[in-house]
Amino acid sequence: MGSYQIVQLVDLVFEVLVWLIIIRCVLSFVRHDPYQPIIRFIYDVTEWVMAPFRKIIPTAGMIDFSPIIAVLAVELVRRIVMRLLLLFL
Repeated sequence: MGSYQIVQLVDLVFEVLVWLIIIRCVLSFVRHDPYQPIIRFIYDVTEWVMAPFRKIIPTAGMIDFSPIIAVLAVELVRRIVMRLLLLFL
């Protein structure tokens, strides 16, 4: 696997993670079965990113701002990792 493919793969992983966080936000507005395998997968993959922000940032009424902060943090880490990969590969 060439260095360009590694950079593309890492970028894709970050993009998928961001989209899964967004999908999880949308799911919070609709009724769903939390035990359905795809939904369980989305929650399992995104929980490790969102849980620390949920502990730090209190909800404002019924609005949870942790997904927004989580997406911003993932994007920040994505940019840092991509720059480091491009620098060293």
